[in-house]
Amino acid sequence: MEKPASTRQLKVAREIQKDLAEIIRAKGMAAFGGAMVTVSEVRVSPDLSVAKVFVSIFPSEKQEAVMAILEDNVKALRGSLGRVVAKQFRIVPELVFLLDTTLDYAEHIDQLLKK
Repeated sequence: MEKPASTRQLKVAREIQKDLAEIIRAKGMAAFGGAMVTVSEVRVSPDLSVAKVFVSIFPSEKQEAVMAILEDNVKALRGSLGRVVAKQFRIVPELVFLLDTTLDYAEHIDQLLKK
């Protein structure tokens, strides 16, 4: 079991979430094949070197394509993030994009309840 995140980890995670969400929003839906990408959560490693970025993608049919776009552009996104947070962070964490499936799960539960 992993120990709870430190205050510093939580602050860094919040800042990354806010800034990355803005960077992705500025790129527009067209950059992601017309899908809406939301940064739902960020978890930062204890040494602040890796940030797991959970994204939810709507519509869910485009998830694979959008995840591929994010993976292909991870260096550029990290670079953009670095320019935004340069004054606050000594190092910009490596970004690892993961799919946030809570919306799909909620939809699945909703479908089950309707039956």
